Amino acid sequence: MVLLQSEVAQATTFTVGGAGGWTFGVQNWPNVKTFRAGNILVFNYMPGMHTVVGVDKAGYDSCKIPANAKVFSSGNDQITLVKGGNYFICGIPRHCQSGMKIAVIAN
Repeated sequence: MVLLQSEVAQATTFTVGGAGGWTFGVQNWPNVKTFRAGNILVFNYMPGMHTVVGVDKAGYDSCKIPANAKVFSSGNDQITLVKGGNYFICGIPRHCQSGMKIAVIAN
């Protein structure tokens, strides 16, 4: 039986921004963490005050939301990381430009 068992990697869950949640000034939050594809980001915020928008690198750099972007607005959004660049911005006008965005690179 031992030969039939396989090791299952557990996905690590990260709360974006820590105790402060998804808010202004979080852009450096990912810098001291190691992420893997399959890890889960939890975005906590007050619904109606913010959103989470999954964008590409160009959308992240420009703070512009592409037409096909996935927008989350529950206030407790859970997003599974894919391998490579994962980019998120707040979709409320001027929030992204004020530092409400993160770039997460997952191995």
